[in-house]
Amino acid sequence: MVLRSEDTDKARSTKEFEEEIIEGLQWLGLEWGNEQITRQSERQAVYKSYIEKALVSGSFYISKEESKKNPGELVEVVRMKNPNKTITFTDLVRGEITFDTTELGDIVVARSIDDALYHLTVVIDDHEMNITHVLRGEDHIPNTPRQILIQEALGFQRPEYAHLPLILAPDRSKLSKRHGAVALNEYRTEGFTKEAILNYLALLGWNPGTEQEIFSLEELVQSFDLKHIQKGGAIFDRQKFLWINKEHLQKLSDEDYMAMTEVALPDTIKNLPNYSTERLVKLLPTIKERVHLAAEITQAANDGEYDFAFTHPTPDPAKIAWKKDGSVVDSLPRLAKAIELLESADFSSADTIKAALWDYAEEVGKGELLWPLRVSLTDRERSPDPFTVAYIIGQEDTLLRLKKACDTIRE
Repeated sequence: MVLRSEDTDKARSTKEFEEEIIEGLQWLGLEWGNEQITRQSERQAVYKSYIEKALVSGSFYISKEESKKNPGELVEVVRMKNPNKTITFTDLVRGEITFDTTELGDIVVARSIDDALYHLTVVIDDHEMNITHVLRGEDHIPNTPRQILIQEALGFQRPEYAHLPLILAPDRSKLSKRHGAVALNEYRTEGFTKEAILNYLALLGWNPGTEQEIFSLEELVQSFDLKHIQKGGAIFDRQKFLWINKEHLQKLSDEDYMAMTEVALPDTIKNLPNYSTERLVKLLPTIKERVHLAAEITQAANDGEYDFAFTHPTPDPAKIAWKKDGSVVDSLPRLAKAIELLESADFSSADTIKAALWDYAEEVGKGELLWPLRVSLTDRERSPDPFTVAYIIGQEDTLLRLKKACDTIRE
């Protein structure tokens, strides 16, 4: 792969745009072979030499025309003589495509002898850089016959062409920012991994012909085949993107996931009285189960979803009752029995804690015991199951919270 900056449109080509592209490619791990980036803006002398040769051969000519910027002013532009022929090329995705080039007229290839335009610059650069395959969006199909005519006028060999399906919004309209089409850095800031970004983009308009959906870059290189590129537009599905990102996060080592989590957690969590690495390690499987993005860790923390792990809640008696028409007082003997069972329980895992309580839960009704346990330990109606919570906070804290809930009910 080579990196070429097609920056002939000076108004739309800035140093900042180029730097953002380079930094993004480097972060994604996409490496190119040429040490120096080829910038078309720096190659006008090369293009001029080809223009001069074509003017001598008669395939190009200079035309004096009215300036579009300054009406009434005459300027010299360079045009290619159109042989007005039918062009047929084999698209590696769509098969044979035929164009009658007569309607194109004589193509403008340069604003002046010193200012070559896009169609000419890419043809010359493809030739000089030995480009064998040109893969680009299907919106470039109308450009291909123009470039083939220029290739033939200059005596260049034609590369292979493959025009890829465009990425569409869920309603099959053109993808825009409101559908999720944002800059790479925005996805990176959200917490999408480079592995997931490469993986998902590769699957937009292509599939390996198998059931595999999760790929590393190396696996994509091995699996990719132009024959499996689809003709129809690919739908950008953010939910699928999130799922793929979650799958790649699950592949992280515990150490790397822990490091990501610690960065994502706000100081409001880290300043809680019982915050510790030990508790965070125990909480990690719960986080991994629910989170698709690092940004979701921050959001969940800000919403108070992790508070239970690091601070004592003050349970609301109104929430403790299992059913709306139930009495909170009915929960008191069940919580008292749970305290008794947990005092001698094995707290080495959520499963051993569950084993200590399960027979009693089935005896009195699982909801009648587990709901008051959950609320007493977390003061939340939605949280991990009470066995997991008890494991995270440990035996001493579990018993303390349950006794506090019993005291609250008695009061």
